[in-house]
Amino acid sequence: MDQFTLNLLFVGASFALYIGIAVWARAGSTSEFYAAGRGVHPVTNGMATAADWMSAASFISMAGLIAFTGYDNSSFLMGWTGGYVLLALLLAPYLRKFGKFTVSEFIGDRFYSSTARLVAVICLLVASITYVIGQMQGVGIAFGRFLEIDTTWGLLIGACVVFAYAVFGGMKGVTYTQVAQYCVLITAYTIPAVFISLQLTGNPIPALGLFGSTESGEPLLAKLDQIVTDLGFAEYTAAHGSTLNMVLFTLSLMIGTAGLPHVIMRFFTVPKVSDARWSAGWTLVFIALLYLTAPAVGAMARLNISELMWPNGTAGEAVTVEAIENDPEYAWMATWQKTGLLDWEDKNGDGKIQYYNDANAELQERAAANGWEGNELTNFNRDILVLANPEIASLPGWVIGLVAAGGLAAALSTAAGLLLAISSAVSHDLLKGQLTPNMSEKSELLAARISMAAAIVVAVLLGLNPPGFAAQTVALAFGLAAASIFPALMMGIFSTRINNVGAVAGMLAGLVVTLLYIFLHKGWFFIPDTNSFTDADPLLGPIKSTSFGAIGAMVNFAVAYVVSGMTKETPQEIKDLVESVRIPRGAGAAAADH
Repeated sequence: MDQFTLNLLFVGASFALYIGIAVWARAGSTSEFYAAGRGVHPVTNGMATAADWMSAASFISMAGLIAFTGYDNSSFLMGWTGGYVLLALLLAPYLRKFGKFTVSEFIGDRFYSSTARLVAVICLLVASITYVIGQMQGVGIAFGRFLEIDTTWGLLIGACVVFAYAVFGGMKGVTYTQVAQYCVLITAYTIPAVFISLQLTGNPIPALGLFGSTESGEPLLAKLDQIVTDLGFAEYTAAHGSTLNMVLFTLSLMIGTAGLPHVIMRFFTVPKVSDARWSAGWTLVFIALLYLTAPAVGAMARLNISELMWPNGTAGEAVTVEAIENDPEYAWMATWQKTGLLDWEDKNGDGKIQYYNDANAELQERAAANGWEGNELTNFNRDILVLANPEIASLPGWVIGLVAAGGLAAALSTAAGLLLAISSAVSHDLLKGQLTPNMSEKSELLAARISMAAAIVVAVLLGLNPPGFAAQTVALAFGLAAASIFPALMMGIFSTRINNVGAVAGMLAGLVVTLLYIFLHKGWFFIPDTNSFTDADPLLGPIKSTSFGAIGAMVNFAVAYVVSGMTKETPQEIKDLVESVRIPRGAGAAAADH
């Protein structure tokens, strides 16, 4: 059976499962659509939350960015996992005890203001739409490769699939679909990693193989460091960038994680407050299975691609054009070339493809002596690495098909969760809560589905011109959530001093300053050639746009406290409400009535 047919079988079977679950668990009420009827078991919810959380950025993009940057991009791992600890300890139990459907509803009630609720909706929409762009990127890349079509068509097909199972199933359908998607994605991620770890180090556990030795007896990381430095790139295990930017980036991801509405919504689906805590614990366990494997996937993939391009060693001969066109070991390159995400050019006409860092001054003399005219691997999109990894390592066809299904499961599961957050913000918080409070439950459910469909259209349009790789786009969304939503939630739970005016001013200040920095830095939507405006050109010292969310959060906190101190004090009944939400003993029994 050829590879294309295998891919169709794996992807088709997984999609049939997802849509079947959505039909079986179709939401018939707003409670089921927004919170799955508050009847989800903590273990089930933990698995669904892990799938919701481990998006295309985690499955497809993160290991690719680690592979081509090394140590510095371990910030993704530290920020995202650390953020979940913050969420589990500081937010999830208290928000569940409050007993509302959405984050915006909590903010509106806590800060006794419809304006605060409206501003929270705006912040949520900005962060969630930015996040879903990254997911649609991943969907387009995965569909593009495994259907062997352009990524634009892959994006459009993926949008139709999301529409089919998310719009009708709501939170109830998405929850059980995400359980299935977690099983698919974690299996698809770990099996190739085990195969490749065995190939390179003889160790079946990738996390241990990363620190093991290759067949020659040389430590894997030492060998990788030697290869990449010979090719003119920075040492893989060394820190390359600004420590300040790395700290701010990690912090931005952490507090952004704790402020993401589509993740917080998952803790509204369990029966009791204690279940919210258990859900968070199980989620960390399920996330760890992938995150402990990702560094090994990145390092081993970088080693494999470097050795493929220089089959006789970095001081030897580069791969020939003839080999790329005729050798089955390189067949994956021609397939990925069709997607527009991989390309090469024999610039000097020597029949070989030299892959090296042509910006490295130390290589200029060697390049001139060999007649090289620049790096001839002209395009290698970081987002393809995990999906191409099994092909690069010449793994069996069924493994490649499984990875296809896994990559799509990761992107689609998070896209569905984000679309739910967007639709609930529009239908429940904006329409029901602000504009038409007397609308019926049936009308609200219809509005939720229409708004979700509209969000899919917006995500597709923006996904055609993303501001970076999938993980970078997602990092921007985390920064926006960190700057706007997280401070409001923290102050709403742990401070009675912050009033409605302070909360609104803080959210707006954090959101606006972060958006301005991103737009001015990235040039997204404003500068036609966005490739000329990258994270290599920070506007404020070493601080990149993906790291600015932490500063935006500081601005939010500062403005909220200053404005609250200058305006009317929080009413006593709101202070009593805040104190009651934080009472730990008997919380489970209290929440059971909600």
